[in-house]
Amino acid sequence: MLGQTVKALIFDVFGTVVDWRGSVIREGEALGRSKGLTIDWARFADEWRIEGYTQAIARIRSGEQPWERVDVLHRRKLDELLVRHGIIGLSEEEIGHFNRVWHRLNPWPDAVPGLTRLRARYTISPLSNGDFALLTEMARHAGLPWHCILSSELFQCFKPDPRTYLGAARLLDL
Repeated sequence: MLGQTVKALIFDVFGTVVDWRGSVIREGEALGRSKGLTIDWARFADEWRIEGYTQAIARIRSGEQPWERVDVLHRRKLDELLVRHGIIGLSEEEIGHFNRVWHRLNPWPDAVPGLTRLRARYTISPLSNGDFALLTEMARHAGLPWHCILSSELFQCFKPDPRTYLGAARLLDL
């Protein structure tokens, strides 16, 4: 019965489908090894996500700040964290590459097989606060078998604003 009424499944991505924390820590550790940096990369990752993403989105949702792409929010916080953690001497190219770690997050081990099974029966898509390009590049990197990409960027508001969910349903003609 459920299969007759459910046509699409949409997924949160960060932490649900991909391991953002482990991916950021691993890339930070690789950067640290190449530059001779001794940093608590787990703390760095947590600060980047909580302060740079969660708090920034809360300010936007409250109307305190205008809407901005997540890549911009991540970069702004990364610049602050580099100073806070005493990381100096990185080129703009290295900083930009590290900021785009969010485009290269690795999936949880069961995510791709699980999504692939669901894809056979339902339309599957992310519905994420991540930018459209970020989600597209992440899907390619991680092998995520989405039918389409739904990003809050399409609606210029962040979850849990109802416009994101209603917009996704409208775009999928549900």
